[in-house]
Amino acid sequence: MWDFIGERGDLIAFNALQHANLVLQAVLVATLVAVALAVLVNRFRVLDPIANTISAIGLTIPSFALVGLLLPLTMIGATTAFICVAFYATLPILRNAVVGFAQVDETLIESARGMGMSEASVLLRVRLPLAWPVIHAGVRTSVQMSMGIAAIAAYVLGPGLGGYIFTGLSQAGGVNAVNYALVGTVGIVIVAVIADLLMLLLGRVTISKGIRA
Repeated sequence: MWDFIGERGDLIAFNALQHANLVLQAVLVATLVAVALAVLVNRFRVLDPIANTISAIGLTIPSFALVGLLLPLTMIGATTAFICVAFYATLPILRNAVVGFAQVDETLIESARGMGMSEASVLLRVRLPLAWPVIHAGVRTSVQMSMGIAAIAAYVLGPGLGGYIFTGLSQAGGVNAVNYALVGTVGIVIVAVIADLLMLLLGRVTISKGIRA
């Protein structure tokens, strides 16, 4: 195992960075989309059950099925992998963002408006900061979930460590089959742990002490 890692150390490190980069970009886009949708849902409350239903149903779609649906449109490559990861990453963030905005005290909103703040200022300076702890929890969940989805996205030659797992499975019984599978699996776990620690740090930095759980 150690000889295997030593011979491919640079490539493994590169693929680990690619895996983290894919998840980071997908979750960032997913967060922007989810928060924008949650703002819309918060303004038109009739959309609330629709958003919850979409989140629930979306998470039940097998990732391989989504990849199969995307292939005719986006072909094999990083684009399909990114769309797949971003789709699943959006769902838990959307659910939490809707809940987070709904929990903001309307009295505070009216007070902010009474002070002459515009709707944009109310959103950015009142609604979003107060809802952020719940949204952040959704983002944290999304990051962890996306690590596994990104591995499956390697099926369409997406970047990351998932390729090692598929190589190990395709070479089952071969000399390095177990090594490939272990490097891919353990590598993803390590990247996920590091990402979670960074998310905890982000929460410490961005969530006000007065509302921090």
